[in-house]
Amino acid sequence: MPPSRPQPNFRIEFPPELPISARADEIIGLLLKHQVIVLAGETGSGKTTQIPKMVLAAGGGTRGKIACTQPRRVAAASVSRRVAEELNVDWGREVGCKIRFADQTSPQTVVKFMTDGMLLAELQGDPELREYDAIIVDEAHERSLNIDFILGHLRRLRTRRPDLKIVITSATIDTQAFSEAFDGAPIVEVSGRTYPVEVVWSPLDEMKAESLTGADRDEFTYIDGAVEAVERVLRESADGDILVFLPTERDIREVTDLLQGRQARPIEIVPLFGRLTNAEQQRVFAPSPRRKIVVATNIAETSLTIPGIRFVIDTGLARISRYVPQSRTRRLPVEPVAQSSADQRKGRCGRVSNGVCIRLYSEQDFNDRPRFATPEIQRSNLADVILRMKAFGLGDIEEFPSSTRRRRRASAPATPCCTSWARSTTPAC
Repeated sequence: MPPSRPQPNFRIEFPPELPISARADEIIGLLLKHQVIVLAGETGSGKTTQIPKMVLAAGGGTRGKIACTQPRRVAAASVSRRVAEELNVDWGREVGCKIRFADQTSPQTVVKFMTDGMLLAELQGDPELREYDAIIVDEAHERSLNIDFILGHLRRLRTRRPDLKIVITSATIDTQAFSEAFDGAPIVEVSGRTYPVEVVWSPLDEMKAESLTGADRDEFTYIDGAVEAVERVLRESADGDILVFLPTERDIREVTDLLQGRQARPIEIVPLFGRLTNAEQQRVFAPSPRRKIVVATNIAETSLTIPGIRFVIDTGLARISRYVPQSRTRRLPVEPVAQSSADQRKGRCGRVSNGVCIRLYSEQDFNDRPRFATPEIQRSNLADVILRMKAFGLGDIEEFPSSTRRRRRASAPATPCCTSWARSTTPAC
């Protein structure tokens, strides 16, 4: 570990209007006493921007950098700029961001935001993560392969690096499961948000009964429901931008075309999906004299505060990758999202004023959904998982401390390809 280095003149202040600020002293105290903490904070509580500052206040960044991971590059870029502004330092210098094809960091960087894929890539050259003295894994509830690989590696690394501080956080995290995975790490739950969000249940069946004639009702889809919901918001409210969640890029283009063809009002429609360039994704943050409608996939689901968003229209759907062992193919079906993802979407409004979340499904449908999404490691081809683990130098799959590990049933044969960990990831086993 490198010797201590002088810290820049950070302005560490916690905005009193954020609910997490009231727990700042408690969280800093836990960071001083424990190596790992698990933190669940409601969307809008301020955890994503304030936790790095609390790690700084607890002495992080003195012997190494503070790594803050985000699942998506648009979130990593936007949050890093916000934190640099709050710390009164230059973005790209003391607070930087490293995403695919863009590295906005310097030798003076203390707080480094990055996608979880970037941190995994760094593991190949430095398995001990000597560059860092603190790791913050945000949005851990998503349970992507990258997040599970990082968490599994950190479980082993913490015994070799007792000086390494680890914070696992999300708005909808399964705190007990993550705490048990890290040997009873302390749990902090932060409730409350800056502004309330009203939930309006608007199932498609009710919408098509109100808006279409009997001959057309069979053709009413979530695309029509999203367009109808946007038009209602525009008719019934005079201000506030709108964020629409759709499952696919094709749906985004179709809704954009329909809205542009129907609307005579001065509005600006901004698409947001993963294949856009960084510059195109940053358009959602640019101020506009016209009322803005952001049409996005689940890329906008977490850690993203788009200024001016007052209304969220949620179709409750997303495109999810699944491996089908019977046909040995990978599919990308459109499926209902879990409750945790729906709550994340609701949290995208109510950041700057009272918000409204219009869900295009019923409350009963929401209650019937699972609380958390199926981890990607349980939806993937086991061969792909093994190859990626080998590529990242994560060791033997049977010894890897995955948080999805399950006990092998006594009646199940112990074959080389069907370990307890493998069966939890491959339904065919």
